[in-house]
Amino acid sequence: MSDTVKFPYFYRTVPNELHLCAGIIKLLKHFGWNWVVIIAPDDDSSLRAVQILKTGIEQNGGCIEFIENFSHTKFMTTEKREKINKIIYTSSANVVIIYCNEDMVIYLLLEINILSIPGKIWITTNEFFIPPAFTNTTYIKSNFLAFTIVRKNIPSFLKFVREMNPLLLPHDFITESWWKSLCDSRCPKSIKKSCNANKTLNSKPHCATRFFGKTYSVYNAVYALAHALHDMVMSDSENNITWRGANRRFLDYSPWKLHHYLKKVRFKNRLGEEMYFDKNGDLTTGYNVSNIVSLPNRMLSVEFVASYNPYAPPGQDFTINEKAFVWDSSFTQKPPQSKCSKSCPPGFRKLTRKFEPVCCYDCIQCPEGEISNQTDMDSCTRCPEDQWPNKKRNFCIPKVRNYLSYEEPLGIALTLISMIIFIIIVAILGIFIYYQDTPIVKANNRDLSYLILVSLMLSCLCSLLFIGQPNKMTCLLRQTTFGIIFSISLSSILAKTVTVVMAFQATKPGSKFRKWMRSRISNSIVLSCSLLQAIFCLVWLVTSPPSPHLNLQSEIGTILIECKEGSIIAFYCVLGYLGLLAGISFIVAFLARNLPDSFNEAKYITFSMLVFCSVWVSFIPTYLSTRGKYMVAVEIFAILASSTGLLGCIFIPKCYIILIRPERNSRKYLTKNWND
Repeated sequence: MSDTVKFPYFYRTVPNELHLCAGIIKLLKHFGWNWVVIIAPDDDSSLRAVQILKTGIEQNGGCIEFIENFSHTKFMTTEKREKINKIIYTSSANVVIIYCNEDMVIYLLLEINILSIPGKIWITTNEFFIPPAFTNTTYIKSNFLAFTIVRKNIPSFLKFVREMNPLLLPHDFITESWWKSLCDSRCPKSIKKSCNANKTLNSKPHCATRFFGKTYSVYNAVYALAHALHDMVMSDSENNITWRGANRRFLDYSPWKLHHYLKKVRFKNRLGEEMYFDKNGDLTTGYNVSNIVSLPNRMLSVEFVASYNPYAPPGQDFTINEKAFVWDSSFTQKPPQSKCSKSCPPGFRKLTRKFEPVCCYDCIQCPEGEISNQTDMDSCTRCPEDQWPNKKRNFCIPKVRNYLSYEEPLGIALTLISMIIFIIIVAILGIFIYYQDTPIVKANNRDLSYLILVSLMLSCLCSLLFIGQPNKMTCLLRQTTFGIIFSISLSSILAKTVTVVMAFQATKPGSKFRKWMRSRISNSIVLSCSLLQAIFCLVWLVTSPPSPHLNLQSEIGTILIECKEGSIIAFYCVLGYLGLLAGISFIVAFLARNLPDSFNEAKYITFSMLVFCSVWVSFIPTYLSTRGKYMVAVEIFAILASSTGLLGCIFIPKCYIILIRPERNSRKYLTKNWND
């Protein structure tokens, strides 16, 4: 009927049913009731309204468990009544929408006895009248939320009703029964009429409601028409309206002209409310929501708890007073809930069940790295890269910055080991300096021994660069310092091995190696081999230097502060060069293992290089298989283990002779085996 093309002269003085559906959806959304049952007759208007309701509920994330229709022309059969009863009693939805007129509600009240069904919220589209006989015999175990057109008391109207002479009204049974009901002793004083007999009669709806029937809508309709007529009468002569004599009757009374003024009518009623028709010919009124509940004393409580005005500004169209609600005692949760599934708390998301409505779901925890900070989230949100979910996964917290520090047990242990090895090397160096003039120190190339011990001392200190928070300077020095210092150690060992071989060859008569026995050959080996490694490191620092890097992906929930090597090729070239030096030393020492014992240090060097190579060969796969600060710990361990291997295999035996077996530290003992 709101189609102005088909019905241009139709004006609605009660709210449009489209607004009624919108108001019901607003109420459902406010309380989060997304699981409902709809019961309605099968007339065209109700079916159309149910379809609008269904669409609106689903668009707002709700679902309908059942839609049950019954005949609006025939009596309800036993099978139909039992079916509706079964649906209501077995339904998991706690909200039932009854979309029908007042007579149909009363019919359902009689046929199904919906008043005695506990734990349900009935949403009706009118404020139906519950006869006193029901409240006396039946305790209402549910809440009824009734949508009614806006009703207000018109000033002086109730006084007019009380003082009206009924003899002036039409004489028929309905009018006479209606008028006599005002004499009922249970009628409110505001409308109770003074009668000769104060009797208890069959109550009428207007005696059980706060406002006097539908007078407010009728009042606005009459005044809208009156104002339109007034505007038409007071218009100028262009409307072709003239008067005849004292009766001032219309000569030209065309309905279409009144239609022109009705469309534009705008007035304020006696309550100060501005009234007008919208573009569809609907009066700009809305709906009230009444909460009807039975109190423990079987008295009915009827309170206006909400209102819906579709013409109000957005956000102000639906107002509700939750404090005015009185919920039935059968509800364990207040306000009651009507959901197919329990709400998913923050930290969880919904997982829809197969072959079931979207409102029926399971709750699963958000995956790692994601959170949900609201209830009933469809999906979880990934935290920013520098943040991580808390234990409940309902908000993001900053990631812990992690690196191998001096405060943690692993860092403390590696630092202590480094210092202990450093002290041992210092002690050995002190022993060698103190006994520098003894034969065993002189026989093993004293200067190269000093150089090896100093480089091993520096390698222990170099390992401390890997502990602590990385910065630009430590990242630059870590690998390059380690590479250069170890190249000095290995080149010195290589020079020592070559010196042993040449020393043996020089003892032979007429040997040409005598002139090379001075220190220049060993110095040349150490200088050239170390310089080549220094050039490798310099090129590395110039082309692609190491730098601090925040690794956000290596460890879950942490930001790893590490040194990015810059060029991984340069890193493995440095390690490869050290392996080359160790390999050459191992081969040369292995070939010289059968020289006389007195001059032969090659056996110890062979074993030391075997230990060194074993450590670094096992280092590479271990280094590649670890992550985070443990990669740094593996490299520190390799540095300390290889340094200890060199120290133990080359210098500990000499210290044993110097300190424990001093009788062997003599020229006579060293030359004994050779003379033999």
